[in-house]
Amino acid sequence: MPCSLVAMASTRSSKQRNPGAPAPVAPPAELIVVTAPTGPDLTPAAVREVGAVRGQVDSLLPGDAHLVPIFGPGNRLANKLADAPHAGSYLGYHRVVGPIADLADVADRLRAEDTVTAAYVKPAAELPLAPRTTVARAPEAPSVTPDFRARQAYLDAAPNGIDAAWAHTRPGGLGTGVRVIDIEGAWRFTHEDLRHNQGGIIGGTASTDRGWRDHGTAVAGEISGDLNPFGITGIAPEAHIRAISIFGIGSATAIRSAADALDPGDVLLIELHRPGPRFDYRATPDQRGYIAVEWWPDDFAAIRYAVGRGVIVVEAAGNGAEDLDAPVYDTRPSDFPADWRNPFRDNDSGAVIVGAGAPPPGLHGRDHGPARSRLGFSNYGSRLDVQGWGREVTTTGYGDLQGGDDEDLWYTDQFSGTSSASPIVVGAIAAYQGISATGPGRATPDAVRTLLRTTGSTQTAAPGRPVTQRIGSLPDLRAMTARL
Repeated sequence: MPCSLVAMASTRSSKQRNPGAPAPVAPPAELIVVTAPTGPDLTPAAVREVGAVRGQVDSLLPGDAHLVPIFGPGNRLANKLADAPHAGSYLGYHRVVGPIADLADVADRLRAEDTVTAAYVKPAAELPLAPRTTVARAPEAPSVTPDFRARQAYLDAAPNGIDAAWAHTRPGGLGTGVRVIDIEGAWRFTHEDLRHNQGGIIGGTASTDRGWRDHGTAVAGEISGDLNPFGITGIAPEAHIRAISIFGIGSATAIRSAADALDPGDVLLIELHRPGPRFDYRATPDQRGYIAVEWWPDDFAAIRYAVGRGVIVVEAAGNGAEDLDAPVYDTRPSDFPADWRNPFRDNDSGAVIVGAGAPPPGLHGRDHGPARSRLGFSNYGSRLDVQGWGREVTTTGYGDLQGGDDEDLWYTDQFSGTSSASPIVVGAIAAYQGISATGPGRATPDAVRTLLRTTGSTQTAAPGRPVTQRIGSLPDLRAMTARL
């Protein structure tokens, strides 16, 4: 990965915003260091050896910069992964914390050390909103928020919706007892439609940027907006939702922290994407070439860690219009570990990867092509498991449907991208897990992904976007539950 990575770690981020509002400020790029493996097992000797190596690397870093283990202290990790295969591999992942002027230069120097197997700079993570989208804020909110449920056609029966309305009539179908953690940057859990079944921010430092806050609020509303006579209704309104910000801790640590806070059968959502190798990791306004975060080894390892603990990980595919089966993804970046393999084809993390499909034509007076066809910005490929609506999603936040000066009253009907698609899948999984818990018990990550791949309303073709450009089917909760 070239030194230009520092230059591309700009403040550019997602483009959905109110006119005149600045783009969401991206978190900083991250320098990741992978130290030499000590072996497959988490022995006390391995923990001591990694600690000694960490001290050596710290001495090579400028100023107060130092390594922080991504997976936590070795003695705690041993208890978490006592029965996991190759548990020792998690010991070597570290994030550099502290001020460094030139991350790429430091990474180059660290790779020359025998104790370092990889050192790479991850470009700033961004929000996977559909590009070139603006949202105009609506006038002042009325004294009582109207019921926007009729605009949430994704709750309706298949094939256009996911049949969440039917699931709500089944025991557990409101997502009862299921916990969800959303990983991104900021939220507004004081919103009038997010008062119940939420635990707030439990990790990282929430960004003060309104773009991140609107986005997180919209995601939370899709998944677990309150069940009441006004505003919107979440797909799984009784699911308990919390959040972890990547600001201050980085994406891999956020994923690991979320996994530690969840139980088997719970759901972890990754609402991020990054510029990938197609255009030399450059950040661009149109998001071309952006990809799912599991491309980067530490994020992949954190996802695998979560799945290994029985947590269902849902990951936005990204908005790069990329064929993830393309040969460019078979080439190992020179600064990645030597044993790295293409996660989109040769090395399965176990995550559910979500693409963006079109809503029914005419919804909200707009037409984005045949329902369930791939939207042009969505990544695609054999690795994608399932799709959600990538346009016209009605939820909390942004203020174009209902606005005014009080953000706690804001709603939108234009949430978009693999950003809006992924929470639809999370909500479907939470509702399914709630129903399943009343019968045979919660499903495993592999079983959930298999269900999503073998049921649902099938992808359709659009001009220039054939079904061979796979984004998968739209979930159908009635069909999923029939498999019980």
